[in-house]
Amino acid sequence: MNEPISSIMTVNVQTVTEDQTLSEVLGLLKSKKLQHLPVVNGKKLVGIISSSKLFWLNKPHEEFDKIKVGEVMTRGVAFLEPDDKVGAAAEVLMEHLFHAIPICNSDHELLGIVSSYDLLKYQFTKEYPAN
Repeated sequence: MNEPISSIMTVNVQTVTEDQTLSEVLGLLKSKKLQHLPVVNGKKLVGIISSSKLFWLNKPHEEFDKIKVGEVMTRGVAFLEPDDKVGAAAEVLMEHLFHAIPICNSDHELLGIVSSYDLLKYQFTKEYPAN
């Protein structure tokens, strides 16, 4: 758990922008089998949207093409930096019941993301390296 988080983060992160529609988000979540999409403005992280957020909106999917990501995304997203330790990611996810945390540089530019799955895979690989 003392390795840098950059060693386990996903770097080719699928993102969306604030002006995209929830229909686009839903399509990406389904087609890419994702649970979270960071919202960016250029390279800067400005929010996050998740499949659970779409569920809790309690709106019919027919309305999703009229709703912009920026209207419903979570702002003020917690993030870690690439040199932070894997254990810090585990602590943040457990303490706040998050399932993913973006990894950004000091300029708040998105560099990657770490999910609860990534942490589970990391720990499993350490315990069972032959698998």
